[in-house]
Amino acid sequence: MSTPLRVTRIGHACQLIELGGLRVLTDPWFTQTATYYPGEPLASAVGALGRVDAVVVSHEHYDHCDLDALVTGGFDLATPLIGPGTVAAIARDKGFRDVRVVEAWEATTIGDLTVTAAPGKHGVHEVTFVLQAGERTVFFGGDSLRVPELDTIPDRFGPVDLAILPTNGLCVRPMNDRQVVMDAEEAAGLTAALRPAVAVPHHYAFHSGRLGDRMITRGDRDPRHYADAVARLAPGVDVRLVLPGTPVVVP
Repeated sequence: MSTPLRVTRIGHACQLIELGGLRVLTDPWFTQTATYYPGEPLASAVGALGRVDAVVVSHEHYDHCDLDALVTGGFDLATPLIGPGTVAAIARDKGFRDVRVVEAWEATTIGDLTVTAAPGKHGVHEVTFVLQAGERTVFFGGDSLRVPELDTIPDRFGPVDLAILPTNGLCVRPMNDRQVVMDAEEAAGLTAALRPAVAVPHHYAFHSGRLGDRMITRGDRDPRHYADAVARLAPGVDVRLVLPGTPVVVP
């Protein structure tokens, strides 16, 4: 019998992934500022998450590493927190007591869960993650660009059950419109390489506010563009477009 696998998007790239009895929180973001808007209602407050066995954080940007919200929300700071060295320094400063540093292709274990960092590329140093428990494999793409090494994941880890990918192609206007996140077409191309049973897009509702959207960032906020691209490039992959709080069960 397959290990139960489901994911519930809290908002943005913050996901609660459940592999059997193990619960993993990704890239926490529970607050907002004048230029960081989730663009969708959060599915849960920190205090309502319940038990969390591990936190994985892809990079230090506020909308993926909102550790202050975890601290003020009463989160258990003994929970293992896993991320690159840039994240680890912040986590230790916030009082997290079990901080695991992983860089590309390095791994750590929490009980039956293995967390392996995979390469990523963004405006700052970033890793992505492969989560494995039982016979299940999940790829979590943070808000990375597509990099060629990610195409090798099925060869390295076997079949992928669930892929969670950013899709908004975020560009930073003051940096000559530099793209820092994969767009729908690039995410669909990676989906074709990973061939997951189920794919869930995220990191598309975010915006920078009325002024910030004109002066700071621009991005594609419609996940249907990703679903359409997957239908062309990876037919047969089950794409789920869900509101925060709606669990996706992977067969």
